Amino acid sequence: MNDTHPTELAVEYLRQSRLGSDAAEALELELAVLDRGRLRAALDDDARRLAFWIDIYNTVILRQPHLDLDDWIGRLWFFRRPLVTVAGTALSLDDIEQGILRRSSWKLGLGYITSPRPSAFEREFRVEQVDPRIHFALNCGAASCPPFAAYDASRLDVQLDLATRSHLRGSVERRGEGLAIPAFMFWFIGDFGGPPGIRRFLRNHGVAGWNRPLRMASYDWTPIPARWIDEDVDGA
Repeated sequence: MNDTHPTELAVEYLRQSRLGSDAAEALELELAVLDRGRLRAALDDDARRLAFWIDIYNTVILRQPHLDLDDWIGRLWFFRRPLVTVAGTALSLDDIEQGILRRSSWKLGLGYITSPRPSAFEREFRVEQVDPRIHFALNCGAASCPPFAAYDASRLDVQLDLATRSHLRGSVERRGEGLAIPAFMFWFIGDFGGPPGIRRFLRNHGVAGWNRPLRMASYDWTPIPARWIDEDVDGA
């Protein structure tokens, strides 16, 4: 039996997929046949859960050869379609993001409505508490998405802060008297604690003008080649 910790396995899966290596397929198989009990024991806190599932989500995106996200019906189908198997369970990107990383939140519920019937797998592996910084780490393959990085449980807090500050710095814009912020902050506004929580979040992450009227920036769904956070270009 492979003794590699599942979080290390997820990082290697991301790295080999980035390189276009055939080794990624073997790692994908390892993830598929992971013992569920072993995975549960390994992901014993939110840092490990977040690092593992963010890396899995981003690798799935990285491995999609022909993304077409412009059509909203196509997007709906794409994010709901099972694309990866982990510990014997076929999962979609929505299963990972909405079910596990957002703790069984309904995708269209703005972060306020939870799923009435989460799966047993979801209940077993979802985070204890939603961290809104995940939205600055998950890459869906579109131009407005944050860049990729390999996330490590041992330094996750620093990495998530770096990803958040970097994306806010590059995407927040002054619009007249207002401030245009990433659209996903409105799509999942409840994850941030509502409008007051968004303002605190912006202030805490160094955004000037955080107290101005907030506007939703447009979201560009154009597929683009993979971009990586600077600190991870060599490390991944």
